[in-house]
Formats: sequence, C-alpha cells, structure tokens
Amino acid sequence: MAQRIKAGLKANRQNINRRSHNRELRSQLRGALKVIRAMLNEKDLEGAKNAFGKTISLIDKMASKKIIHPNTAGRYKSRLTTQLANISSS
Repeated sequence: MAQRIKAGLKANRQNINRRSHNRELRSQLRGALKVIRAMLNEKDLEGAKNAFGKTISLIDKMASKKIIHPNTAGRYKSRLTTQLANISSS
C-alpha cells in the first residue's frame, strides 16, 4: 500500500475547496454576462447601463484572482463596451 503523506492529503483537500469556489465564481460571471447580453439583444439601454458597471467590475475581479485570463477579461469588456455603444448611438 502506498504511503499517504499528510501534506499531500492536505493539498488535495485545499485543491478541492479552491476548485469548488472558483467554479461558483465562474458560474456567477457567466450568469452576469448572460443577463447583460440579453439586455443588449433586447436593446434595453437603461437596464444594460445599470448592469454594465457591475459586470465590468465582476470581470475585473475574476481576472485579478486568475479565475479567467486577463486577455479574456479584456475581450469580454471590449465586446460589451462596443455593443453598448452601438445601442446608444442608434
């Protein structure tokens, strides 16, 4: 039977907890993106502007915690900004 090193067991427990927490945060981000995209598709300018700040803040938090890649965060923010500007101008 293989040896079980205490540090290895603890590291495994930590990984499980961290993975669970990161999944929850990623799920929260996906939900926020889905909501703002729906508002943009419906051309709900006021609702989209209200959700925009919160969504951008959430994207930045996820990138700073390394849950999503910084370039992915930039891409999300750029696309949302462009879509919001297109709706505002029309």
